[in-house]
Amino acid sequence: MPEGLPASHPEVAPYYIYAVDADALPGSSVLKHGDAFGILNGSGNIVAATPPTASLQGVVFEDTRYLSGLSLTIDGAPPMLLSSTVTGESAVLEADLSNSDIYAGETLRIPRGSLHIRSTLLLGSGGLFQTLDITNYDAAPMSFRLEIAFGADFVDLFELRGAKRTRRGTHLPPSVGPSRLVLAYRGLDAVERRTEIDFEPKPAKIAPNHARWQIELPPGGKTTIKVAVHFARADRPPVKKATRAATLTALRERQSARERTAARIETTNAAFNNWLNRARDDLAMLITETPYGPYPYAGLPWFSTAFGRDGIITAMACLWVDPSIAAGTLRFLAANQATDRDPRAASEPGKILHETRKGEMAALQEIPYGKYYGSVDATPLFLMLADAYQARTGDLELIRSIWPQIVAAVAWIADYGDADADGFIEYGNDSDVGLTNQGWKDSGDAIFHRDGRLAEGPIALVEVQAYGHAAYAGAARLARLLGHDRHATQWARAASELQQRFDGAFWCEDLGTYAIALDRDKKQCQIRASNAGHVLFAGLATPERARRVADTLMSPQGFCEWGIRTVAEGEARYNPMSYHNGGVWPHDNALIAAGFARYGLTEEMSRVMTGMFDAATLLPSYRLPELFCGFARRDDFGPIGYPVACIPQAWSTAAVFALLGAAIGVSFDAQNGQINFRNPVLPDWLSRVEIANLRIGASSVDLSLERRGKAVSVNVNRRDGEIAVAQTS
Repeated sequence: MPEGLPASHPEVAPYYIYAVDADALPGSSVLKHGDAFGILNGSGNIVAATPPTASLQGVVFEDTRYLSGLSLTIDGAPPMLLSSTVTGESAVLEADLSNSDIYAGETLRIPRGSLHIRSTLLLGSGGLFQTLDITNYDAAPMSFRLEIAFGADFVDLFELRGAKRTRRGTHLPPSVGPSRLVLAYRGLDAVERRTEIDFEPKPAKIAPNHARWQIELPPGGKTTIKVAVHFARADRPPVKKATRAATLTALRERQSARERTAARIETTNAAFNNWLNRARDDLAMLITETPYGPYPYAGLPWFSTAFGRDGIITAMACLWVDPSIAAGTLRFLAANQATDRDPRAASEPGKILHETRKGEMAALQEIPYGKYYGSVDATPLFLMLADAYQARTGDLELIRSIWPQIVAAVAWIADYGDADADGFIEYGNDSDVGLTNQGWKDSGDAIFHRDGRLAEGPIALVEVQAYGHAAYAGAARLARLLGHDRHATQWARAASELQQRFDGAFWCEDLGTYAIALDRDKKQCQIRASNAGHVLFAGLATPERARRVADTLMSPQGFCEWGIRTVAEGEARYNPMSYHNGGVWPHDNALIAAGFARYGLTEEMSRVMTGMFDAATLLPSYRLPELFCGFARRDDFGPIGYPVACIPQAWSTAAVFALLGAAIGVSFDAQNGQINFRNPVLPDWLSRVEIANLRIGASSVDLSLERRGKAVSVNVNRRDGEIAVAQTS
């Protein structure tokens, strides 16, 4: 814990992310593939730190850092970086390097710029491949020592996040062979984890922490050195190791499959195209193939794993563009649904996963997140996604395949989700570990009263009631389609009853918005917060209430001109640098904008979209982070960064697709083969949008939306199969 921060500080949850290395990500090269991600410097090096937790650089596989050092030197000197770029769906780092001036005593032996080194790093699902192509551009022959230093500390990701461990496992003696080095660690979970490094050609020397080659190159001469690093566990059956070629082939096949199934978008605004393309590439990086299909891992570096809520909201945002993400997300979460009660894991039958982890600390239950279910909203959101997916695609077979899990999820909402039978969905924490707050704002200080007092549980969040209403109604619709009439009637009645009691319990007339929550005594937490906007997203507000909520959210206290703050300026715990009490989250804004569009509040929707667009254009690489600070917009300044925000973060990345979908009012009637555009709007900075390969089943269309003045027209440019396009107001 950082010095000076008391353990009783309300934001400090048991697994709070401390800002111990706030400058680690800016300027770093971030790679991801499958269950591995890497943070390297621009040259492709990993600089080992002392103590190990002082740096985030390294390659992490299944929540363990298998590679904590990877440094190239020439005659003991690091090479100069000429340029570097990340390609291949963010799995490849290509760096052009050269030598610095190299002396023998006071004699210049190798002038700078004599050698060119093309370093290519390819991250696979369980390994890292480095290729060094070296060319001598000098007129004289070159003789030099090339060395690569390695380190493998096997630190758990939660240690890098700031968790302290009093005991760790044992580093085993390195195994050194003629062209192979193995670094190993036996954890307290009795699992032996190994970093296996193979070299080609055989080095002149291999030591426990480096490999060395003596290179002789004539003028114009070339040579290549290849290094293959594999991450292994002794408790698993041996598998065929991935190769460079197989990894590259898999990447190309994934890219081709995505291009065949996903819609392609291009506009007349080059900056907006850059934002779209960055989002597309970052989603390709974060989406991980699982046995159940593609799943969007939550974010780098802290959340490179499956999160229920994050995956669902990302899939919702991308549903109109690429429904395959929703299909994989639904299958994965159905397969990992809770079946028993375990207070430590917040597990109850029918509940949908919050988070899963595979590291040593999770295996030992030093953290509760091996499979952790502490989300009150993931379960209704799962049902909302199932309903939206079927409406988008017409795919009843997938719904039929997960029907038992749908029934169990509805039962969880009605039973465990409403333990006191008051008709609202609440959460508490029956364990001394895990999350105190279990909505999307899960900081310890996120739910409070007007005077700043923290709310005591069980707590009923306002947005969760809206999700619950939509979940009941959506599940009822699916039940009718499958012929389960008894379920359909029962669930439709539950939706109606929740709707009838909601407004009286949550509306705050003097605030012009809904209370953020009800505490254990059913007292309103009367705070102007962004949560109320999710009520519009889920469709539970009346039109009159929606108008009032929008006015409150878009007031100067709520809207900072980049986006809507999580908590309005002036509230007791407002802090523009707070994670959940004043910062601006892109996914939050995208959902609220979709809610505005749902109620015809297109001016407010456009202002939110414009704020997010302006922020993206002023951020590095057009990447919207997990969140940024909620300071008011100032001339000549971009948004102020939040120090430990994940970049990229899946639901922030997907926000651009949710915002554009809301603006053009796109929806689908797959049963009748129709795409609808309801009251489409394009902001002043966007005059034309081209959408290619927009699909329903095997049919597809290419179309364009064009703004003239404020009116937007929809035109079909190509049609393949039985598919109709309609525009309504």
